Amino acid sequence: MSLLRDWPHEWVPGASGASSPTVLLLHGTGGDESDLISLGTELAPGASLLSPRGQVSERGMPRFFRRLADGAFDEADIRARVPQLAAFVRSASATYRFALESLFALGYSNGANMAASLMLLEPGVLRGAVLMRAVMPVEPIQRPVLEGTAVLISAGRLDPSSPAMRTQRLADALSAAGAEVTLRWQSAGYELVPGDLEDARAWLSQRLTGPRA
Repeated sequence: MSLLRDWPHEWVPGASGASSPTVLLLHGTGGDESDLISLGTELAPGASLLSPRGQVSERGMPRFFRRLADGAFDEADIRARVPQLAAFVRSASATYRFALESLFALGYSNGANMAASLMLLEPGVLRGAVLMRAVMPVEPIQRPVLEGTAVLISAGRLDPSSPAMRTQRLADALSAAGAEVTLRWQSAGYELVPGDLEDARAWLSQRLTGPRA
């Protein structure tokens, strides 16, 4: 399932057309392709937005990969679905004429974990990502090469769904692969707070500069 028609999605062209940087929006459990559009517009004004709907249904709630229980991910399913999302992104790049070299992800919860999986298993698809309430989702068989990739992890100290140890494990794994990782802890739980948005907006404004030379 890699063609655009296989993925319900929204595309919002950026202010500068094909030269605009692009943000891949990946929703949390129960969201859909419209869920993060307003947040993307707020945090990355002027950028193009690509927002697909997750292909998994958990009791009617869309997700990007299956889980065995709350906090227990189906790693085999992650490994199967990451290439499908990567193929969708490449297809969208050709159709909507944006460069992968200027593509950042903005993910929340399940979407953040999918974005992290994309970097760990399909390095090169994303230039970077903002991961909100993410944990280490899958152990790569081989360490990816992520030099030139920038990541902001925005975590809640009181979030029961994202234990600090698993969030730190993700930051360490991405750093070990060569990514430039910023880990910010908020005095918050699972829900986003103003600090998450302020940090993400400032971080993206420094990096959404279009394709690399």
